[in-house]
Amino acid sequence: MPDAPTEPFIEMRGIRKSFGAIRALSDVDFSIGHGEILGLVGDNSAGKSTLMKILTGAYHRDGGDVLVDGRPTDFRSPHESRDRGIEMIYQDFALCGNLDVGQNIFLGRWPRKGLFVDRKKMYADAETVLRRLKVDVNSVYQKVESLSGGRQQSVAIARAISFQPRLIVLDEPTANLSVMATTQLLETMAELKRLGVAQVIISHRLTDIFEVGDRVMVLKRGQNVGERRIAETSEQEVLEIIVSGTPTA
Repeated sequence: MPDAPTEPFIEMRGIRKSFGAIRALSDVDFSIGHGEILGLVGDNSAGKSTLMKILTGAYHRDGGDVLVDGRPTDFRSPHESRDRGIEMIYQDFALCGNLDVGQNIFLGRWPRKGLFVDRKKMYADAETVLRRLKVDVNSVYQKVESLSGGRQQSVAIARAISFQPRLIVLDEPTANLSVMATTQLLETMAELKRLGVAQVIISHRLTDIFEVGDRVMVLKRGQNVGERRIAETSEQEVLEIIVSGTPTA
């Protein structure tokens, strides 16, 4: 097996973003490696989602640079970032409850045979994606609205994986899940890592990040105030950085 690339997959340098008079991000630096799991933490006004929406093209930055594989980029929409292998799964999952699992995984790009949707291929491919993630749903024909929150989260991840991403950003992925569903989701994240998919976990739940993460980054009032490797820190230390905003030494 060839050696993994040593340079970061993604770098964001000196990112600035304001909404009117409100400065959301001030010269933020961010990086993530190939296949790395990074926890992005901070209080509700820290700028976590804003930073990731800039990365995915949902917002446009006021200043700074974004590099993918060392090359400058300027994503103007999520479609452009998706073309470079970057996906974001929002807290509401953005699923269509009245459609079934297979239809949601390939929503808007259903495989076709001539003028018609190739349903046989769509459901076979949906099952393949779910097996790849080791996700168990009762049926790819089941309506998404009938699924539990954990199962819906799995469908959202399966949809993202069907685009063959290199990075998935998960926004508060375990916020509304049961203990069992959270355990299943963390297992899915570990499987994604095994498949070489990098992940950013935006979360207030440090326990989840410490379960699967490689590194944690703390934002406070739009600034990067600390980064630690999970193996070299503790939940208590990270919590102290969140509260105090003490910059990294």
